[in-house]
Amino acid sequence: MIASVAAARSLLRRAPGAFGGVRSMASLSMYEDYGKHVFTGTVADTYLKKHGADASILKDPSWTKTHADVVANAVLDWAVDNGANTYCHWFQPMASSGVRHGQTGQVQNMMMKFNNDTNEVEFDFKGKDLIKGETDGSSYPNGGLRATHTAGGYLALDTSSPIFLRGDTIFVPSAFVSYYGAALDEKTPLLRANAALSKQGTRLLKHLGLEVKDGLRANIGLEQEMFLVPREEFYRRPDLQLTGRTVIGRNAPRGQEMCDHYMAPLSSATAALACMQEIQEECWKMGIPLKTRHREVAPNQFEFAPLFGSNTTQIDQNLWVMQIIEEVAPRHGLAALLQEKPFNDVNGSGKHNNWSIATPDGVNLLNPHNVLDATGNDDAFPIIMAAVVAALDEHGDLLRMSIASPGNDFRLGACEAPPAIVSTYLGDDMTFFLEHFKDGKGKGAYKPGVKTLDLGTREVMPFEVPAEDRNRTSPFPYGGARFEFRAVGSSQNVSMVNTVLNTITAEKFAEFADRIEAGESPAHIAQETLKKHWKVIFNGDNYCADAQQELTDRGIWRIDSGVEAIHRLTADKNIALFEKMNVLTKEECMARSDIMHDHYTGTVEMEALVLIDMINGHIVPSCKAGEVGPIAELHEAVTTLKSGLAAIHAAETCYEKAQLARVLRLETMIDIRVTCDAAEEVVPANLWTLATYKELLFLDSHSDAPAEMYE
Repeated sequence: MIASVAAARSLLRRAPGAFGGVRSMASLSMYEDYGKHVFTGTVADTYLKKHGADASILKDPSWTKTHADVVANAVLDWAVDNGANTYCHWFQPMASSGVRHGQTGQVQNMMMKFNNDTNEVEFDFKGKDLIKGETDGSSYPNGGLRATHTAGGYLALDTSSPIFLRGDTIFVPSAFVSYYGAALDEKTPLLRANAALSKQGTRLLKHLGLEVKDGLRANIGLEQEMFLVPREEFYRRPDLQLTGRTVIGRNAPRGQEMCDHYMAPLSSATAALACMQEIQEECWKMGIPLKTRHREVAPNQFEFAPLFGSNTTQIDQNLWVMQIIEEVAPRHGLAALLQEKPFNDVNGSGKHNNWSIATPDGVNLLNPHNVLDATGNDDAFPIIMAAVVAALDEHGDLLRMSIASPGNDFRLGACEAPPAIVSTYLGDDMTFFLEHFKDGKGKGAYKPGVKTLDLGTREVMPFEVPAEDRNRTSPFPYGGARFEFRAVGSSQNVSMVNTVLNTITAEKFAEFADRIEAGESPAHIAQETLKKHWKVIFNGDNYCADAQQELTDRGIWRIDSGVEAIHRLTADKNIALFEKMNVLTKEECMARSDIMHDHYTGTVEMEALVLIDMINGHIVPSCKAGEVGPIAELHEAVTTLKSGLAAIHAAETCYEKAQLARVLRLETMIDIRVTCDAAEEVVPANLWTLATYKELLFLDSHSDAPAEMYE
């Protein structure tokens, strides 16, 4: 059974000849369109050669000075051949998650003009159009860096991320800054942090035996979780429509307690599979290697995961993935929910940020074998690890700040995401190795252990597994060749996350390089550093209350409040860090803190206002129709919400407003939710006008196929 006409069409598109005929063995013909809509590799090479160049020029950012017109001509030819006639500079305004569709800004311009002499249309797209643009910087969140009378905002092409094509438009990834060069976006600080990491990492590696000519790059892989719910029920939930989460809602009789959804088959009896297939198809055309798809823990929760790549490219691609998810879902009768905690008492959604550092020729600094082979130095890998451990311990507050999205209020530490205590899991083998290195008890390279599992059967032969288990409770576990920042929220643009990771690591690399150049032994520096920061290593259960108290007593960074975590951005030590690494100025830190606090407050205000509307327009009328329910308490709740909003509006600073908003959200609104859910429990189902959790969360048992699809 196929759930919809759209599902059938998707299957037919994906597998020509699947219902008859024989395809050639291991044929890739159905994937010939992969990467067709991204201007890089073979695509770029083909078009650039028509204009006397090739794709190699794109590897040097100076092409924007030397070959801008050549590249513009090639891009124009590529666009026209693929049905596009429009371009835009595609940038990433701050405070976009949860509110701005696609989380990007753009002004779309046609690549043509009228010839005044002939009155005919001509193509018109030059190098100057490609590499730079201008817009109003005052109409985006800017924290006072722009105003109506000083509104200039400028867009400059980012050469680290390729140009995309979708529909009739090409999208030029760009940085967005003020007239004075202040960052007005998410991308610019990340590019600066990349530069700091490359510079300081190259310095350190030289002292460890590896000469790196073209700098380092940070690689990431981003897992994307989301919910898919029936669109007709989505339209019956004003809170989901306007805020992305349910501010009220009585639990369904069934949740995730049987662990029956995780990795279960993607059923062709619902629209979810066809939707995910179409999302993958769109992404593959744009060169986004969205390789993995599966069900997640909560009902109607799903996940995509791509292959890893450079951080700027991966972040740009992840923004496209989220936009495509939201736009494809309605074609299949679904609504996509990217917010971190759409539903109460089932898992929320995250976006694990798998982070590593590599040389241009692929030496991964977090892979012990790679580092040893490249440097010939047994101490090189533990020295690098010491720097990362120290960075995490000193600047755990900044890592907590970087994940302080409004939705993470309800998710961190809820047995679905690590708690707001920033420790790292290294595993027993790595911990043993670093401890012996720290204490001077052993020399030699790290050799990760493996063990053999023998199931005692003839049919399943013995097989090897890593000696280390997986610790899903750690916020920052080491995974053999990467660190996985598991606490990142699903709706986030992860630029700030990676800006922080790169900046704090760059500072430690710089400190180590400075001390080595002053005559200290590299091994001694690392040993001393590990002794000082050993407390941040924890291999136990981070969900355990006793363990959380132990970590708190150790003095590890613990900031339970997202509002307070945001406030750490303007702490003296953190401003000094960002200024030292040339990533953010004091003014940019102050502005960004205000923007993040305003984003939090604005999110809460929308949630409170929609709750008022739902009480007045749905819950009270339903109670009256059924002549049941806590009607007086509901009227009182509306008054309480309005008073809370008035207090927020009366507060003077962005920080104070956010503090009050957090109380309104996590105390007042939770209490009011109890009253609303009690009303839902007693109102007859035929009189309850809001979609229930039962109707929203169970596609498998609430979907049917059109009659014609049963044939």
